This record gives sequence, structure tokens and C-alpha cells, in this order.
Amino acid sequence: MITKISTFKKRHKFLFAIIIGFAVVAFWRGAWGIMDVYIFPDNYGLSSIVSLLLGMGILFVTNYVVEELM
Repeated sequence: MITKISTFKKRHKFLFAIIIGFAVVAFWRGAWGIMDVYIFPDNYGLSSIVSLLLGMGILFVTNYVVEELM
């Protein structure tokens, strides 16, 4: 199975890039939809601010961890 995917990827790079792009967009659309439902669903502004701060916090922590590993 892995060799078939590897062969497909080598022969059809553009199509594989489109499939991966679609998968990324679909993932984030679902993640944002879930956050819209569960993080302050009645207050869009507060939900956006909390999501932004949460995302920035996660990026800060993971950046620190990655720098420590290098």
C-alpha cells in the first residue's frame, strides 16, 4: 500500500498537492466549526479572542519546546 502511494506521488505531484491541500482545508474547517460551537457559542467576539489567545499560547509553548530540542 505504501509503495503504491509513493509511486502515485512521484508520478502525479500536482494532483497529490491538490489532495493534500484539500485535506488541510477540510481539517481546519472542521476544527473551526467545532470551536464555534463549543467556545462561547453565543458571543462571537469573545470566542474569537479566546481562540486567538489559546492559539498564540500553544504556538509560544511549542516554539519553546522545539528550541530546547535543537
